[in-house]
Amino acid sequence: MTDTPSPKPSQPSRRTFVRVLGAGGIILGASALGAGTWVTTRDPATAREPWQNAGQGDDVRVRALSYAILAPNAHNRQPWSVDLSEPGSVTLYCDLDRRLPETDPFDRQITVSLGCFIELFTLAAAEEGFGVEANLFPQGEPSPRLDARPVARLQLAPGNGTRDPLFAQIVNRHTNKEPFDTARSVPAGDVAAVLAASGAAGSLQAGSTLEDAKILELRELTWRGHEIESFTPRTLQESIDLMRIGKAEVLANPDGIDLSGPLFESLNVAGLLTREQIADTTSTAFQQGLDAYREMIFSAMGYVWLISDGDTRAEQIAAGRAYVRMHLEATARGIDVHPLSQALQEYEEIAELYSDAKTTLGAQPTQTVQMLARIGYGPTIKASPRWLAETRIRNT
Repeated sequence: MTDTPSPKPSQPSRRTFVRVLGAGGIILGASALGAGTWVTTRDPATAREPWQNAGQGDDVRVRALSYAILAPNAHNRQPWSVDLSEPGSVTLYCDLDRRLPETDPFDRQITVSLGCFIELFTLAAAEEGFGVEANLFPQGEPSPRLDARPVARLQLAPGNGTRDPLFAQIVNRHTNKEPFDTARSVPAGDVAAVLAASGAAGSLQAGSTLEDAKILELRELTWRGHEIESFTPRTLQESIDLMRIGKAEVLANPDGIDLSGPLFESLNVAGLLTREQIADTTSTAFQQGLDAYREMIFSAMGYVWLISDGDTRAEQIAAGRAYVRMHLEATARGIDVHPLSQALQEYEEIAELYSDAKTTLGAQPTQTVQMLARIGYGPTIKASPRWLAETRIRNT
């Protein structure tokens, strides 16, 4: 560790970067396979096999787990770990090494992610006729951060499960981080159905907007959140540390932020897309990334959100369960969903914007905005990488 700043790498000109970007992938002439073959081998398809192989295993708990690991989660950290040592039940833990201490300092987003996991596990078990009783935080709710205590004990009850049509959408649900079609409106009836599917009740409320003025306001707000995160060195670095650039990195660690495919890998090989450049806010690589995210944010065609009366761990879990149900219903209706959590985070630099977000979304000062997501219609995308289900089972 040193206080001396490291020298910045030399930057390619914007013209060079755009030329390479537009080429759809450059290949170094020394490639032994040849350009065409190299491009076709850059897809880390193996890292997406859990989506194709869900439902396998001799134990209903393992089969349900194989669907639960497909849950949406913050920064694709996949923070779940399970103990199957007790017959007929699953004990869920947070893998403490998979938290996000800079952007999620109180593990709220990670807990919401675990709620998504519990809901998909429940849907998968019900598909086979098993009910699931979730005893949350059986040894107490950890605060201010999650700890080694269990998040939930999931007890399976044969014959008590009620099949839910949302189960069929688990393997189809993906978070679409591409620009949406700004010429295509989202039907109000479909959004109402998405909110209804959440099952939000009691201390949790689901909301939405399709109003042009509110959409413009939320586009600006979510963009400001991304800017703050991007120009706060420690929060930017947290994302950079989780970037998997190229096929080899994704296969070695099928979590975090996937920057795979021939384009990203070509830029990286050519020295035009490196972690050092992304960390340098004056670089072309950083600016191109910022421009791409701005285009994505300003293509939102509506928003959905979840607000809880308080911010207990149980409410965070409930928000996760409700959110993934909303996303599954949206998927069934062909609507794309992309959470935008930057303005809802709890580190010091974002506090003022978070207050603005609560006001904009109609939340009271004592309430918590648990989720905010843009909706619309985007291009077809591939599933995100996942660790195999068996890698999430603790040794007993």
